[in-house]
Amino acid sequence: MTHTPETLCHALLDAARKAGADSADAMAAEGSSLSIEVRDGTLEHAERSEGVDIGLRVFVGQRQAQVSSSDTRAETLTAMAERAVAMAKEAPEDPYAGLADADQLAQNWDLAALQMADPSAEPAPDQLQQDALAAEAACAAIEGITQVQSAAAGYGRHDIHMAASNGFSGGYARTSRSISCVGIAGTGTGMERDYDGDTRTYQSDLRSADEIGHTAGTRAIERLNARRPKTGAYPVLFDERISSSLIGHLLGAANGAAVARGSSWLKDRLGAQILPETLSVIEDPFRPRVSGSRPFDGEGLPTQKRAIVENGVLTGWTMDLASARKLGLHSTGNAARGIGSVPSPSNWNIALTEGDKTRADLLRDMGTGLLVTSMIGSTINPNTGDYSRGASGFWVENGEIQYPVNEVTIAGNLLDMLKTLVPANDARGHLSRVVPSLLVEGMTLAGE
Repeated sequence: MTHTPETLCHALLDAARKAGADSADAMAAEGSSLSIEVRDGTLEHAERSEGVDIGLRVFVGQRQAQVSSSDTRAETLTAMAERAVAMAKEAPEDPYAGLADADQLAQNWDLAALQMADPSAEPAPDQLQQDALAAEAACAAIEGITQVQSAAAGYGRHDIHMAASNGFSGGYARTSRSISCVGIAGTGTGMERDYDGDTRTYQSDLRSADEIGHTAGTRAIERLNARRPKTGAYPVLFDERISSSLIGHLLGAANGAAVARGSSWLKDRLGAQILPETLSVIEDPFRPRVSGSRPFDGEGLPTQKRAIVENGVLTGWTMDLASARKLGLHSTGNAARGIGSVPSPSNWNIALTEGDKTRADLLRDMGTGLLVTSMIGSTINPNTGDYSRGASGFWVENGEIQYPVNEVTIAGNLLDMLKTLVPANDARGHLSRVVPSLLVEGMTLAGE
């Protein structure tokens, strides 16, 4: 008998009941992926993977355990359930563990409106190889490019189903199609590299391989002859390519699990002004063809469009059932989980209010300062929000880019940084995190 993710979930729940679990939930995913890499005009690496993974979480009283496997034989399902129940009986009690109540569960969702899976045929390996070759050729054609480090194309499809003993049962399919390229310019210690890439749910939305390769090469050339800027306090413009990391730090601090642990620099800021009053952070899990969209979360609760920050004010935490119970609140429908992991809070699609100025306008307004296009490393104090990261990008004087810079550390405090944000209008609307370039005043730069 051929199992589907749905039938596997219900078989696991049946096995858990027979093994003595008080309640349980199960997750199954069937997926395939294909990736092609080329180098110097020839195939470098091709990989295809297919498989089914299953996970089971059981509850015995207030004790829980999680097990997973890629073996779907009937005897394996039975053994998984028996092992999970035995593990749960030895686990410590967790007063906040447990499934959702039946009246909390998602119902009557509209998968078609979300367009999470491309109905067109899976691309042939030759088509992916041609995309990778085209990106490589476009990058190599840029004068000054000495090597194309990698050019790749890929496709994946995953069918996911979840079911629980509280009556929930639901699933969906998700597809992705990607092209990426990394170019290297210069030689020896003067080598610089940069990249470009695109990933979409629908193949027809993907940017052209030629454009991706050309952009990767152009960016690498622009980084040649980088130097260290002078140490001092300057405004910093976070390019749209990496600006979402700033909002990511905010989201991490507004995560209910961190707040419940007391390890969040926002834990005492609910209802307080943390961004300029013109800015809001909106979560929307219903955007069509976007990777973060979903009709229900990892515990079967309905997802919802909500404001995390509204007019600059922090309005709520991001919570799953357990973190909400710890905080005496209600889940926001943000439980994420993997096959082998218990749920934890996570965000879906996020958008920060855009401004009315271009990136060039913000460069002009900043006068002298740093435009950051890439970052490495990260030292963020979760309790205070103290921020320090390695960065590279371009030095700006009189509102114009002067030369590339690297080996600089930028530092500040996130509470202070977020209050001064000035957004541009250059966010890419197809991304799961729609965040424009962001200007931050008065950061400390450690260079020469």
